[in-house]
Amino acid sequence: MSEWMIYGANGYTGELCAREAVERGLRPVLAGRREEAVAGLASELGLEFRVFALDDADAVRRGLDGMPLVLHCAGPFSATSRPMVDGCLATGTHYLDITGEISVYQACHEREEEARAAGVILMPGVGFDIVPTDCLSAMLKQRLPDASELTLAFEAGGGPSPGTAKTSFEGLTQGGKIRRGGRLESVPLAFRTRDIPFAEGPRHGMTIPWGDVYTAYVSTGIPDVEVYLAVPPRVATRIRRMNKLRWLLALPPLKKAIMRRIERKTPGPDDDKRASTVSRVWGEVRNKSGQSVSAELHTPNGYDLTVDASVSIAAEVLGREAIEPGYFTPSLLLGADYVTHLKDVSVSFNQSHQDACPPG
Repeated sequence: MSEWMIYGANGYTGELCAREAVERGLRPVLAGRREEAVAGLASELGLEFRVFALDDADAVRRGLDGMPLVLHCAGPFSATSRPMVDGCLATGTHYLDITGEISVYQACHEREEEARAAGVILMPGVGFDIVPTDCLSAMLKQRLPDASELTLAFEAGGGPSPGTAKTSFEGLTQGGKIRRGGRLESVPLAFRTRDIPFAEGPRHGMTIPWGDVYTAYVSTGIPDVEVYLAVPPRVATRIRRMNKLRWLLALPPLKKAIMRRIERKTPGPDDDKRASTVSRVWGEVRNKSGQSVSAELHTPNGYDLTVDASVSIAAEVLGREAIEPGYFTPSLLLGADYVTHLKDVSVSFNQSHQDACPPG
């Protein structure tokens, strides 16, 4: 297989991806901005490495030279995605990342024509939770083609990595997001709460401004979308109280200090924790007649799924003789059922009305 790159390979998820790639017999070039960390991992795995920062456009282009694809794992992606995408468009490099940030999906989508002209794909979100939620949304749409409302929810065990924790904090400073009538709407944090009817028992959930609010509409055209995270009621109450402090959290000195603390205090789940925890994704579509279809995905720990999906998608893209360039979500490029082909993933459907439409 052609050489490809994992950028941010010395980070929590990037290192997991690098190790998984080697397990599968793949030979990615490892990259990042800190030579000591990247070189050490590359030496251990017997891989080549490159060192460059993303604040120098010329260095990014040189770093990507000759790479057909980059799996970008260095967040927060609201800060790192654009310079990497700029480099990919300049060098003809396919772009994948593992973000969950709405702003990144929107920014990449707005550059679709540039991607087509450069002959590359832009596909942010090749891990958890976007791969399972996007595919589940598309599968539900197939079963109720005239759906006008989509609700998604997930529960992820094991605790966050530093990158996920920083991304979540970044989201708190920007407020909530839902989609109504096809348009993104800004709403307060924890705008709505509800019980999520997971098969193993209901969980309390609150709305969150994750990337699914953006990607699900692109993939399905369903105009009303809400995304929930399962949390204890006290957490939702605390998050709601933070609406009054958002301006304070966004102040650069405080924000920087909190980000540094997250980096130091959030190691990410170890191998045993990931192996002993799972994730659940629930979704429901409803049409204007009141018909509905719901489904639930059971997956491994979110980081294990991210590693499996991102490395598999990189291999899939590189293995295709020809690929249509542009912006893609996982289901648009790989099909609605793609997630069911990943390790230890299962799906079950519940059709609440017998006259609901059959699979398309």
